[in-house]
Amino acid sequence: MNYIAQYNGLLRRGIIPAGRRVKKVYARLADECAAQGGRYTFNEQRATRPITFIERFCRHSKGEWAGKPVTLELFQKAFIQALFGFVDASTGLRRYREAFFLCGRKNGKTTLLAGLSLYMLTADGEPGAEVYSTATKYAQSRLLFDECLNMVKQSPELSKHARKRKTDLYFTPNMSKLQPLARNSDTLDGLNASFVVMDELHGVKDRNLYEVMRQSQSARRQPLLMMITTAGTVRECIYDEMYEHACNVADGIITDDTFLPILYELDRRDEWTDPAAWMKANPALGTVKKLDDLKIKVERAKQNPSELSGVLCKEFNVRETVKTAWLSFDAINNTATFDLEDFRGAYCIGGIDLSITTDLTCASLLFMKPGSDVKYIAQMYWLPADSLQERVTRDKIPYDKWFERGLLRLCAGNTISYSDVTAWFVETVKAYDLAPAWVYYDSYSARYFVEEMQMQGFTMVRCIQGAKTLSLPMQMLGADLTAHRVNYNNNPVLKWCLTNTGTQTDRNGNIVPIKNQSPKQRIDGTAALLDCYVGLYEHYNEFTGAIQ
Repeated sequence: MNYIAQYNGLLRRGIIPAGRRVKKVYARLADECAAQGGRYTFNEQRATRPITFIERFCRHSKGEWAGKPVTLELFQKAFIQALFGFVDASTGLRRYREAFFLCGRKNGKTTLLAGLSLYMLTADGEPGAEVYSTATKYAQSRLLFDECLNMVKQSPELSKHARKRKTDLYFTPNMSKLQPLARNSDTLDGLNASFVVMDELHGVKDRNLYEVMRQSQSARRQPLLMMITTAGTVRECIYDEMYEHACNVADGIITDDTFLPILYELDRRDEWTDPAAWMKANPALGTVKKLDDLKIKVERAKQNPSELSGVLCKEFNVRETVKTAWLSFDAINNTATFDLEDFRGAYCIGGIDLSITTDLTCASLLFMKPGSDVKYIAQMYWLPADSLQERVTRDKIPYDKWFERGLLRLCAGNTISYSDVTAWFVETVKAYDLAPAWVYYDSYSARYFVEEMQMQGFTMVRCIQGAKTLSLPMQMLGADLTAHRVNYNNNPVLKWCLTNTGTQTDRNGNIVPIKNQSPKQRIDGTAALLDCYVGLYEHYNEFTGAIQ
């Protein structure tokens, strides 16, 4: 039975509700099943083998189905066939090396993972297989391990050859092991993984964990790394990077023949109140996942805004910020881009947020086009070179990746050189023949920096960082972001800073920006952008008149 074709047919006819990316991926997979003569062929026998194994040897261990054989849902069978059925026509090896599986909570994830893990441990034909369950915490990775152990105990065939050791589950016939891991990635060198499960990827702050586990598979002929998760509230972690890659592969923007993206999510954020759309993020709704339970959660979220972020993330896979955030991720996220060449010879407004050692230093330029209310933002960030690697390792923030992309520059030594900031302004202005009307800087800026900028011809304006100065410009910025009238070139650093931004309100209702999470979550990009908005607010008619 070709479950991919069967599932695709139900998706295409609308019998099973699904998001556009799921439909697009399965339509492509169904076409590839039928195709002949390409690099990859579909082997239905190999595709079905894991399904047969799971339904024959695996039993539920908890809840109302405890002790009963596992019966996989159609969406699970289609996914398994896609993962295992496509092989390289010349080598016979599996096509897919990585999979990103996004679905709402309580959709049978643990059961599916446990069944696949036991298959890879015992029946994949890999001698000395090493199967690892990884997660942000050991307790999380242990959940999958314990489920595998319970399945083994309930299976006379598996329990005959598999035994629990101190830290792993050992399968004697092929000398394979299954082990939970959740340690610092620096201590995981030396593994020879054949199958890796990264559970709840949204909570994995250490992006090196992914790299280490992936590299640990380099000696295997057909390794598989499976990421399975709901959405989360921590931005610019490994989840965002892998989610963006999965979206690009699903949408056909980039080609990655060895990466399988299955994204059960809403097409629009506002669909969370529409019961007809709930199955888009919950493919097991009404069978494994209880519909009544989801209805209760949605109703509570409608009445209690503090519960909304959790429902959106965990039930519907809508990326969100923490509930103390200033704006939702949907408001902040804008993937539009522009070319700075479009603003050659243009007027602009500058904003600067300086730091010494700990925070980021950020410089911003704000542009507008005649007859348009869209604001275009160009930014640059700085960190001391001596602390870069320490910051990447300690804070688990991808400063090194941003540096490689040219979004961040390094200052020699262990402090910020403000002359480097001046040099960027001079360099950018000369490269594009720009005319900065004003450059707003926070009142704590070093005096020599202001004088240096003035000597280069910039009109510097002091911006007091208080509610009286910032409240109205911040409200204006918030409205523009929500309406997607701020094109910041999809800069991930600014996006991250915006998601880290909360607000503090005084007794008069005025607001100022604050960090809504831990101190390592910076908001310096928001502060520099807000300085630009103070300038725009104070000189709106003058500035918009000048660009006509």
